[in-house]
Amino acid sequence: MFLPATRKEMKALGWDSLDVILVTGDAYIDSPFCGAAVIGKVLVSAGYRAGIIAQPDLKGEQDITRLGEPDLFWGLSAGSMDSMVANYTASKKFRKSDDMTPGGQNTRRPDRATIAYTNLIRRYFKNTRPIVLGGIEAGLRRISHYDFWDDAIRRSVLFDAKADLLVYGMGEKAVVEIAERLAKGRAAEGIRGTCEIRREPPAGYIELPPHDLVSRDKDAFTRMFETFYHNSDPISAKGLFQKQDTRYLVHHPPQAPPDTPELDRIHELGYELDAHPLHQPDGPVRALDTIRFSITTHRGCYGECRFCAIAVHQGRTVVSRSEASILREARQMAGHPLFRGIIRDVGGPTANMYGIECDIKRKKGICRNKRCISPRLCKHLPVNHLRQIRLLQNIRGIEGIKKVFIGSGVRHDMVVADKTWGQKYLEEIVGHHVSGQLKIAPEHSENHILSLMGKPEIEQTRTFISRFELAVKKTGQKRYLTCYFIAAHPGCTLADMRRLKQFTRRTLKFTPEQVQIFTPTPATFSTVMYWTEKESESGKPLFVEKDRTEREKQKQALQ
Repeated sequence: MFLPATRKEMKALGWDSLDVILVTGDAYIDSPFCGAAVIGKVLVSAGYRAGIIAQPDLKGEQDITRLGEPDLFWGLSAGSMDSMVANYTASKKFRKSDDMTPGGQNTRRPDRATIAYTNLIRRYFKNTRPIVLGGIEAGLRRISHYDFWDDAIRRSVLFDAKADLLVYGMGEKAVVEIAERLAKGRAAEGIRGTCEIRREPPAGYIELPPHDLVSRDKDAFTRMFETFYHNSDPISAKGLFQKQDTRYLVHHPPQAPPDTPELDRIHELGYELDAHPLHQPDGPVRALDTIRFSITTHRGCYGECRFCAIAVHQGRTVVSRSEASILREARQMAGHPLFRGIIRDVGGPTANMYGIECDIKRKKGICRNKRCISPRLCKHLPVNHLRQIRLLQNIRGIEGIKKVFIGSGVRHDMVVADKTWGQKYLEEIVGHHVSGQLKIAPEHSENHILSLMGKPEIEQTRTFISRFELAVKKTGQKRYLTCYFIAAHPGCTLADMRRLKQFTRRTLKFTPEQVQIFTPTPATFSTVMYWTEKESESGKPLFVEKDRTEREKQKQALQ
């Protein structure tokens, strides 16, 4: 069942009004890959009436008013990406296409969509129900943050949007708790996984340097971010507060991640695996080609790449679904009328983290002074690919499934570290689960850049390439590597990119096509380094290429 997007659909369900109206910058695709759909389904399963307004027109009231006013709250999200990243390239050129918009033209998502949608609601609904921000744009902009497009430090988006509450992280537990509080006439205050505005700071919370200071003092900005980052684990985190103007942003500790049965239930809420019929006149939604028949096996990532915000969004603890749940989903896909025998992806943020997690972390939280796999794998992380091997074998044994691909990429250093099952796993995916090319992300060849990125040393990549070649030879398959690289990361010079070019010629023996220019996005250490021009850990001065033409040259040097 689709969540209602029109009054007609509400009436068909016997609903005169909705408890929660979700507004999103993406098309409404009813899929576990789409945040608004997941949150809506979770709310409905908890007994609340939820509907969706997708990509509302900002020029009038027709879209935003079509479902009326919610009884409990509005939930706003810019979509599956930060709207500024969705709308602009790393060179600040406007993107003409958008895979999450019907017809593929980037004409429906406003810049700073979270703020734009809040303003739209307040324009047509005076003194309305609480407005709750969520999604990746709001979550990563929840404290004072560097904005690449303004080249300045902006306030928390909760203040700039003039909203009532902000949910960060994956959000399912927090939104249900908000709905429960409001339905009982209670204030939605002090809820884990949320931020709110208060006149006075709470007792016992850690104070972050105020916005006025971090906007002009780069060392204070670094201290702020480090405190924020080290308090992003549900087990060990303390509450935070930060003075934004005369008021305070109050940042409550994160929600605990779902356990395996909870994650199973979220992914088995009866998704349509299609775009809502309301979108049909505007054309197909291209993202469906990838996500319609793909399966998420787990949530979270402990890779902690310094340019990636997954650590403060999904979290650094990997929670895996049960094999039984994944197989049920695969069987349902096999019976879908549009299914043609191919599952596009079985994975998560990193495919081969499925079923691999540290028991110490589960009990005591994230280690403060070391990372799980960088610069080397921790001895307490039980890297073993057998569980994923068996899962993939069982999925491809389901009647009606011809091919099962891994499209989300693998962490190659984990394959190398698994002395028992690593090579068998590589042979398995080369033989059965790669559509011509296997994706890995070395990102660079120079170890001083890789260290800044939080990536494994290049020798790990060399070793993996050798093992990949052995797997290709043993299986007799024609398979190739696709490697992702980043140009103009903080610390990277044009000379570094030329050395990377030599590495790709001599070791990879091809010119990579997957090269992106580093884009500073909120809530990453790499962005802190870009803004401050200092190494994140040592505080030493760091070269950062900020000239647009020179950044382009770094990319061109490789391609």
